Amino acid sequence: MRGESSSSEWRPGVTGGGSLPSGPGGHVAAPGADGHGSPTGPPTVTIGAYPDYPSAQRVVDHLADNRFPVERTAIVGTDLTLVETVLGRMTTGRATLIGAGTGAWFGLFIGLLFGIFTVGNWVAVVLAGLVIGAIWGAVFGAVAHAMTGGRRDFTSASSVRASRYAVIVEADFAEQARQLLSRLGARSPQTAG
Repeated sequence: MRGESSSSEWRPGVTGGGSLPSGPGGHVAAPGADGHGSPTGPPTVTIGAYPDYPSAQRVVDHLADNRFPVERTAIVGTDLTLVETVLGRMTTGRATLIGAGTGAWFGLFIGLLFGIFTVGNWVAVVLAGLVIGAIWGAVFGAVAHAMTGGRRDFTSASSVRASRYAVIVEADFAEQARQLLSRLGARSPQTAG
């Protein structure tokens, strides 16, 4: 019956008894009393902490080269910061040019697809696709920028950066990983014991 709900189905705003709907990556764990999700897997141990990702990556690569089961490891970035780097000013003219370039690539692709099945002059079909794509792309680029109403007159690129990268290993494999790292001499001074 629609009016009744069982205790196993998800109910918005209900904590505890109702389970959460699955997310894009699978089932979502309900947060615990501390606000963090429940543990999902075996306990882990931090075998090293490094100031940059390449250092942590070298450690995992060293473990892999020595036949360590690296599927039991993870690199965890901590103290994450979102950095948005402003690349330049966005004007209607620039938006039109960017749109024309994007449209030209798409038009070229469509022109090549139609050109494959053309009996006559396939080069003309490809060029027509390129030109039509560029024109439509320019129009859409200009209209899209005009619709922002001047609220975002710049282009940018976003990246997430961590201040520290920890290499964690399942607890059962921690001693083996530490022995392999002692040969490398790669343990950082911030290594957790």
